[in-house]
Amino acid sequence: MGPFDVPLDDERTQLDAFVEEYRDALEATLVGLTEEQARRRLVPSATTLLGLLKHVTWMQRVWFEECVGGTPRQELGLVRNPDESFRLADDDTVASVAAAHRKACATARTVAAGLPLDTVVTGHRAGPRTLRWVYVQVLRELAHHCGHADILREQLLAAD
Repeated sequence: MGPFDVPLDDERTQLDAFVEEYRDALEATLVGLTEEQARRRLVPSATTLLGLLKHVTWMQRVWFEECVGGTPRQELGLVRNPDESFRLADDDTVASVAAAHRKACATARTVAAGLPLDTVVTGHRAGPRTLRWVYVQVLRELAHHCGHADILREQLLAAD
């Protein structure tokens, strides 16, 4: 079910649908690319298509597992900051990063399941947030990075 198929009075289902749409869209930017293409740097920063998916995986773990779930970043085995989350290891592949992304999404769904949007979560470093705030933040980040990924994919396909 897409976000435009959800009744207007069902905010939670709408937010879930938008988040899922962007999760899928970001992962889809890697479909049909080689490992080299997925890792290719086309901008001065360390941003790559595969690095974007790795970062978004990290970001969702931070917001859902740390902020909502209350497990500290260090205990989750996560890097400390966003810049580090883009860095690819030698053994990162499209398949392994996509699998980690899907696992993080499934965990996020489980962590948030059954919690009302007005639930106050306290795992954020800057203080309490509502689950609604977390959803909007995750949606903002996903949409932002989908735009980056669309442009990078367009550049890759035009170059090859």
